[in-house]
Amino acid sequence: MGAIGRRAYGPFVRFLGGFFMVKVVLIGAGSASFGRGAIADLLASEELEQLGLEMVLVDVDEGALERMLQFAERLREHYGRSTEIWATADRRKALPKAKYVITAVARDRYKLWEQEFLVPFAYGFPQVYGENGGPGAAFHTLRSLHLMVPIARDMEELCPKALLINYTNPESRVCLGVSKLTKVKVVGLCHGAFDTLREVARILGRSKEEIEITIGGINHFHWVLEIQDRNTGEDLYPLFRRRMAESDWGLDGLTWKLYHTFGLFPFPAESHTGEYVGFGYDVTGPYWLSWSHEAARWKDEEVERIRRVAKGEEPLTEDMAKPTEELAVPIICDIELDRGRRELSVNVPNEGPAVENLPEDAIVEVPAVVDRRGIHPVRVGALPEAIAAMCRLQISIQKLLVEAYRERSKELLLQALALDPTVDSLDRARAFIEEMLARERGYLPEFR
Repeated sequence: MGAIGRRAYGPFVRFLGGFFMVKVVLIGAGSASFGRGAIADLLASEELEQLGLEMVLVDVDEGALERMLQFAERLREHYGRSTEIWATADRRKALPKAKYVITAVARDRYKLWEQEFLVPFAYGFPQVYGENGGPGAAFHTLRSLHLMVPIARDMEELCPKALLINYTNPESRVCLGVSKLTKVKVVGLCHGAFDTLREVARILGRSKEEIEITIGGINHFHWVLEIQDRNTGEDLYPLFRRRMAESDWGLDGLTWKLYHTFGLFPFPAESHTGEYVGFGYDVTGPYWLSWSHEAARWKDEEVERIRRVAKGEEPLTEDMAKPTEELAVPIICDIELDRGRRELSVNVPNEGPAVENLPEDAIVEVPAVVDRRGIHPVRVGALPEAIAAMCRLQISIQKLLVEAYRERSKELLLQALALDPTVDSLDRARAFIEEMLARERGYLPEFR
């Protein structure tokens, strides 16, 4: 398939008297949530306007792609940008000369998520959410790898120096697969750390701009290691602990239990942390059931709203045009402008190691300093042993799943499930694997 539309606006771009353009490819741009936010982030950036931006939208759903191209035009006009914007259903046409490739991809997401949540229950494996941890997430991992690894291999061929910025879940597992199975540089981004920062600030009674937190762990299972006053450097953890002793602050039950059991404040989202611990379900119950239908309804409503704005049937409101808190554009600008800024959270290989007592080839979630030379994870020290042990178990599961995908091996897949805290029977796990491989035959390679 060729380009379904191309729009070029304004002068080619002036940069320090010469010509320069930052080419960013958005794969999965037809998504109502990812596409809208990513396009708004890119077009809202004054720095990218000065550098000169070429934005390429890619999606296999040509209807969704055309809708997002039209929406991007409305946003371009709203911000008064000279950005070159075009779209294609063929990523190989989009990738040459790309400097950054941003991905958020899935196939039949809600339909498959539903069975990956419910089928494990039939085999006696209760799980909280089924997205990033637990037996259902094992198959989410395999499906995501089967989408993402071919994208990364195309990048190896067509834009080998480009940075892959990934939002596809399961975040740690996808980034681990890309880093182990290809030579592509990859960073995984997640907004979860911003939720953590907001909660810490709320409990302290301060604005989030006044404090700096240092996190460490793995995606959706990070822990606050330090809290400091951004201006004075004062250690605010003692004050935070006193505040936590005064009230439950309306926190969910699992966040409360994790904090009081392990001594550090965790990512305050029981739907995600509950996926990684065997006792999560006892506290949260089946979280997915209370959330999924509302999320699907929101998606349908957002798609229709974007369509109406794209067609000019309703005005482009500020909430539709506003950028997100996501870090893709700040990181791009950090690199292009050599800013050397500290960013709150990235998911990258544990070089250094950044987290002393986790494997160096693991994908960890930590702060990073970003400059022209790349993304440099901050060394945050060691995690408390109990927390490190929980993270190491999940890292081992992640490695086995990546190897299972590489080797197309049912036995390695079974080993990964055998380590999972929610799985208590090898025979039932093996039967579960066979049923899921049959159900998702059209989404996976053949396993043996």
